Amino acid sequence: MVEHSAGMHGRLQPEPPDPDRMSKPSNKTANPHRQTVSAARLAEAVERARNIFAERNLRFTELREQVFSEIAATNGSIGAYDILDRLSDKGTRLAPISVYRSIDALLDAGVIHRLESKNAYFACRRHEHGKQGRPIFLSCERCGSVTEAEAQGVFDLINEVARGQGFEAKVKFVEVSGICAQCAGGPPRGGAS
Repeated sequence: MVEHSAGMHGRLQPEPPDPDRMSKPSNKTANPHRQTVSAARLAEAVERARNIFAERNLRFTELREQVFSEIAATNGSIGAYDILDRLSDKGTRLAPISVYRSIDALLDAGVIHRLESKNAYFACRRHEHGKQGRPIFLSCERCGSVTEAEAQGVFDLINEVARGQGFEAKVKFVEVSGICAQCAGGPPRGGAS
């Protein structure tokens, strides 16, 4: 729920978003192979997101599309304030709450995921999670790229161990950090997408 307060001239102004949810722009030098995806891949991702929204009778508004495009344009994860900065650089000035509302809609539709460890977001690159099992998120510590890999067995094992302790697990995600094949100089392994 968003609270409002009266600002100048009596207009309602949104309260600032929860600082625990916000990610500040990083000053790190980005790795070039993580920076952007091809225009064709981005267009495909946007079209797929548009179709998912339509299938679920949701509105894929212009702002949601802009936010999704910024997220999908990178091979890694991106924070909300980085999205704000990119949109601002393109002439679209927004309040953080507007970006967060779009992010929430994109998360709910399943077209993006949240990388909890970095409080950042990345585009879903697997589009049939229900049929293929749940993925784990592989995050490269060097270049920042994020990959999804099928790993239903990991979730099954977590549930089995938890049940053995009389505990009901509510695992939504599993993140693994390490070094990707490109940064390590080796070939990618099968099963990742």
